[in-house]
Parts: sequence; structure tokens; C-alpha cells
Amino acid sequence: MKIKLIALVILGLFVGSCSNAKSVLEVTTFKTKSVTNTPVFNKLDAEIEANFTKKQPGFIKRQSGINENGEYVVLVYWETLENAKASMEKFMSDASVADYASMIEGASMKMSRYIIDDKFKATNSNFVEVMSFETKEGIDMNTFNKINKRVEKGFTSKQEGFLQRITGVNENGEQIVAVYWDNKGHSDAALQPFMNNNISKEFMGMMNQSSIWMGRYQTLNSLKNNGAKLSKKDKVVALLNSFNTGDKTPISYINPNKYIQHNLGVADGLAGFGAVMQHAPPGGFKANVIRAFEDGEYVFTQTEYDFYGPKVGFDVFRFEDGLIVEHWDNLLEIQKPNPSGHTQFDGATEVSDLEKTEANKNTVSQFLEKVVINHEMDKLTTYINPEKYIQHNPAIADGLEGFGAAMQYFVENGLVMEFTKVHKVLGQGNFVLAMSEGKFGKGEHTAFYDLFRLENGQIVEHWDVIAPIPAESEWKNTNGKF
Repeated sequence: MKIKLIALVILGLFVGSCSNAKSVLEVTTFKTKSVTNTPVFNKLDAEIEANFTKKQPGFIKRQSGINENGEYVVLVYWETLENAKASMEKFMSDASVADYASMIEGASMKMSRYIIDDKFKATNSNFVEVMSFETKEGIDMNTFNKINKRVEKGFTSKQEGFLQRITGVNENGEQIVAVYWDNKGHSDAALQPFMNNNISKEFMGMMNQSSIWMGRYQTLNSLKNNGAKLSKKDKVVALLNSFNTGDKTPISYINPNKYIQHNLGVADGLAGFGAVMQHAPPGGFKANVIRAFEDGEYVFTQTEYDFYGPKVGFDVFRFEDGLIVEHWDNLLEIQKPNPSGHTQFDGATEVSDLEKTEANKNTVSQFLEKVVINHEMDKLTTYINPEKYIQHNPAIADGLEGFGAAMQYFVENGLVMEFTKVHKVLGQGNFVLAMSEGKFGKGEHTAFYDLFRLENGQIVEHWDVIAPIPAESEWKNTNGKF
């Protein structure tokens, strides 16, 4: 169930009533926005627990974790549902959580609350597995509950590193199992033996297989204790945000001995970057990072700038050994909304389908090569969803009709939009950025930066920045645009 109120993520509340002998476990999962600085978010998460949630009547335990795909889980235990409801009502008017809440991707939130008999005692856990599911229709619940208990006694409790197994059920009959471990290694070691165990097989056989969801999370507290480092994306976002804050620390994320600059209006190296900053207008430059993505050693962003006037920009940074060593960008003045009312910034931001990153990059590469460069227009609907194509180019309307009308206008007015070479394709999940070279308008040498969002293997949304490449005589470095 998707939850629109971000407050529910933090507090874990279940409105209703239950026996005083039982307690409540709320499980909420979500992703943060692509531009979120993970260490900052994690720090705010701890502050909210310490300064608000922990002080509410009936609070038992709150634990947050993150998995390898960047998805968060928040587990909150309350003595009663009444306690939980009262806490939510106080929380809704507390302005101190606004910054934390603003970093959460609302559309990604899922939450459910379960009545449990177990008392939380796994205080030293650094890793938790959470599984929810429905039982098969017609299953005798007394038999199911007995087998559920046998799983713990006959297998899970015997595994090294096991701390506690908590089970419960929500008002819709959905079951929850939360297993706490001392560390991820012991959890990993128990996974395959669990799947091969006869008791476990009987247990799993009573589940509606299509309803099973499982998440495995490292606790944020353990990450803090292990000295979690800034990701590459975190470093880039911090660097761009330093335009607003004046913070000098992010400069240290650039390799002082190797910084290859492809913005042709900026001199090479860290000195060139510094010269730009020294010549900023009295109010300084401003940067509002809208989207940020990470692909291996590359980070690419879409940013709203105040850089000698309002501009939209795509930036690409390459890392070596944790430091930025190369930078590309494309900038354009901000335009009015397009014929469909879309701006150069609005639209989807949530990163999903991480397992489809390479497939989506391949789809975009083929689209550009076959349709855009080779003009194989019969393949257009293979790559672009004909029923859903949201356009953010300031001159083009939504849908294939908008695209066709724009192309017709170019033909009738002797204009060109010609791609000659795709230089780089980067992606994270459902978002892919392509950096291409060609001609535009009256034939000017042009750089095309196109950001695509894909669903089910097809392009459904598009943003771009089209900017002329200056004559070589005007370049302030010799690295070229691409």
C-alpha cells in the first residue's frame, strides 16, 4: 500500500485497537530521492528517533536499515495502537522533521502494521531479514501457526548469529516474519540451508507464492559504527550544493593533480574550476540538483542553475580512486513550459528497476543508432511507447504526434536535427543519459544531452539540453566537448 503521508514512514502507526497483551510492529519501506545525501539522511534518521519518537508514550523500539539497492526499512514497535496514534498526531505538527521527510520519494513508500505476541529483545542486531506473505487459500491456520513455530525451533534458532525471530499478522491476514542477526555474514550463511530444510519447505509450501516479499537490511546504526563513507553521488551533490553554501570541503573531492575539463569555456584542472568560482557575481552561483544518478565510476546529474542567468544543465563526472578526475556538461537557458505544459525539470524522479540498467542502456543505444542516426522510422514504436511518451523538450508536445509535428516544422523551415555520433550512454535503473554530437538548426555544430526514463523496456519520458559547440578558437582547454 502506497502511503502519501511521509510522517507515517517515521513513526510506524496502526490506527485501531488490539489486546493489551499484544504489541504492534510497523514495517515501512521506501527509497530516498535520487539527489539525497545518504550520510545526511542517515544522521537525520537517528536524530528523529532520539529527539521525537523515543520520547512518545508506549514507544518500545525503532530500527532503520538499508539494503544493497538503497531501499530503506523502518521497523517501529509500540505497546498499543493507541500509543501509536497519539504519537502520529503529535508528529504531524512537528516542523523539526521536515528536512528528513523532504528527502523521501513518496511514491516508493509501502507500509503495513502487524499485531505480534513477541517482545523485542534483539538489541544488538546489525542485520535484519523481513518477509511478508499471504497464506494459501484454505490453509488451516492452527496448523500453519504450529509449523511457523517449528521453523524457529527446528532451524533458525540453531544458526550461528541468530538473535530473534518475530512473527505477526495484520488486519488483512498478511503474515510478517522479522529475523534479527548479529551480522550479514551469518544471515547469508543461513539462507541456502534454510531453503533446503524440510521444515522450511513445508512452511514455504503453505504460502501464496505470488504474495511473498523479502528484504534484507543492514542497520543504520551498524553502518555508522563502521564509518560509512560518502558515495560518489553524495560527493557530486555536495560539490554542486557548495555553490549555495560556500562550503569548501567538497573541493577536496576533486583530484588536485588530475581534473580533465570538457566545459570548453573553463580552463583545465582545478585552477580552471577555481577561476570560475572567483569570477562569480556578487550573489554567487546557485545550484538546485533535481536528479542524480550513479553508473560505476560515473555520476550524472540534472541541475537547475543560476549561472550567469537561469540555466538547465546536465553534468557528468568521472571518478578514479574515489576522486573526481573528469567533467563534462551541457547548459541551456531555461525556457517556458512546452506545448503540453511540461517544464525542463518536472516529471518522475524515482530510480527503480536497478536490475534492468544494462538492458535500458542498450535500448537507448539502439534507439539512437537505428532510429535517430539511421532513420529506421519503422522501428520507432519498438523503442518509444506509443501510448505514453512524456516530453520535456521546451518546443515539443507529448506523444509521437508531438515528435512528428516538431520534425515536420524542421523540414518546412529548412532546419536540421542531425545526430552523427553517440559518445557515451550512462544509466541507473530506469534512467539513461546519452551524450551525442551532431548538427542543429541551421547546421550548427551541436552537443545533444538526452535523459530518458524507461518502463518495461520502452522510453516513456524525455528531457534534453541542446547546446552549440563553440569554434575551437574559443576553447579554454584542449580536451574537446566529449
